[in-house]
Amino acid sequence: MSLNRRRFVQGAVAAPFVVTTPHAFAQTDRRPALTVAVAELPKVLEPAMELNNVGTRVTYSVFDTVIRRDFKSQPGGGGSKLVPHLAQSWERENPRSLVVKFRPDVKFHNGDEMTAEDVAYTFRNGRLWGDKAEIPGGRPFFGTLEAVEAIDRHTVRFKTAAPDVLMEQRLASWCSWIVNKRHYEQVGLDGFGKNPVGTGPFRFSRMRANEFMEFEAFDGYWMGRPNARRVTFREVPELSARIAGLVSGEFDLITNVPPDQIQVMSSYKDVEARSVVLANSHLLTFDARSPGTSDKRIRQALAVAIDRQKLVDALWLGKAVIPPSHNYPEYGDMFLEGRGLLFNPERARALLREAGYKGEPITYRTMPNYYTGALDAAQIIVEMWKAVGIDARLQVVENFAQMQGAGQQVGNTSNSTRFPDPLGAIWPSWGPASAFQTTKAFAEADAAPFNTAGRALLGETDPAKRKALFAQMLDAYEDACPGTILYQPLETYGVKKKVRWTPYSFFFMDLRADNLSFA
Repeated sequence: MSLNRRRFVQGAVAAPFVVTTPHAFAQTDRRPALTVAVAELPKVLEPAMELNNVGTRVTYSVFDTVIRRDFKSQPGGGGSKLVPHLAQSWERENPRSLVVKFRPDVKFHNGDEMTAEDVAYTFRNGRLWGDKAEIPGGRPFFGTLEAVEAIDRHTVRFKTAAPDVLMEQRLASWCSWIVNKRHYEQVGLDGFGKNPVGTGPFRFSRMRANEFMEFEAFDGYWMGRPNARRVTFREVPELSARIAGLVSGEFDLITNVPPDQIQVMSSYKDVEARSVVLANSHLLTFDARSPGTSDKRIRQALAVAIDRQKLVDALWLGKAVIPPSHNYPEYGDMFLEGRGLLFNPERARALLREAGYKGEPITYRTMPNYYTGALDAAQIIVEMWKAVGIDARLQVVENFAQMQGAGQQVGNTSNSTRFPDPLGAIWPSWGPASAFQTTKAFAEADAAPFNTAGRALLGETDPAKRKALFAQMLDAYEDACPGTILYQPLETYGVKKKVRWTPYSFFFMDLRADNLSFA
């Protein structure tokens, strides 16, 4: 393990390309520095471009959302209470119009005052929504917008094309991180991804691709001075190297620790494991473009042949959660009782016979490190499929491009509940703007009933009708079966005991002073 660490450090010194900003660290700053070892780093720091576990854990402390979701409002870091953040207050003018008043004392990292112009620019037609959106990933969150207007220096009106009961939730969620208009216009989309300017507690300092990203404390932060002078995220793909670095003191915090290492963490006096069940589900994807998985009966057979409880017991010490499909208790009144994920090998065999399956190979591609336990899960699932007569084969790949390349049949992904409603989970992940539909992996004919119900849900305000439409969406999804949920994983971090930090039910790593301090 020490050899792996030594090679990693040597590689960091030898790499020739560094992106950096002119900010220099104060030599007299006595606050601790925090070093976080992660399995992978994001490619860019434009927050709406990296809507994934590796991106949001870094950008969450560089940018602020309009409204704040208070994760600590419930035990376990999964609270969903909405509280003021950059927005001091908000008020509904009518079902299609929300007026938001912003704090007057917020500064960007470049010293600019944050104004309504920056907010309107962040949500402008052409960035996150509209026919020519620069960032297509924003459309599932803000595709309902019709206009965003700066009323005065610190007041903004959000107008939607149809009534949207979830706008407040959207403004507390992914893609609502405010960017600096002046800097963005100067450097453009690509430049902003390499040198971002936000309002969060840490500002970008420098990075070396695939090795590290470094951020310094922004002492002008409106919520208060950060308790760390610097935060460095280091890419360390090997679990053994992350653990060795934590134990030696090279790292203060590490991510992606599997459950079988929790006891290892507790064996050291100055290290501990901190875990949370994520508002995120690991899934398998079934690509309708491949002859082997183009028949929905084959896809349904693959789904019902999986013994999820066995996976949870074997890989997660029984601590992961199997949700009742894309349907979570945190939805409150929208939660559909009586649903579940079926395990029925006999049903799988019957579906294969109906589809005329004759033993054609079906390949499951997975990356070894991106999702905790993904390779182990894949090896077990392949054996489950073989048990019902499927010629299942496992192929280990290095990245998503390889996994999703020509000939893909089965892959893996994860879906997060961005806010507690189906429109904050299954819709952005699988709806018309998702990669699954735009690439036709979720075939157009299969997706049509799902899309019809989802589009109706977007503009519906009656609670009973909304719930009925969600049931239609879920029925359509499960019938088409473009993918299937495995479980909600237990995310475990290895942490030095001196670091006072609470993990949330998202991959967000909140390093604000109210969630990060040092003994």
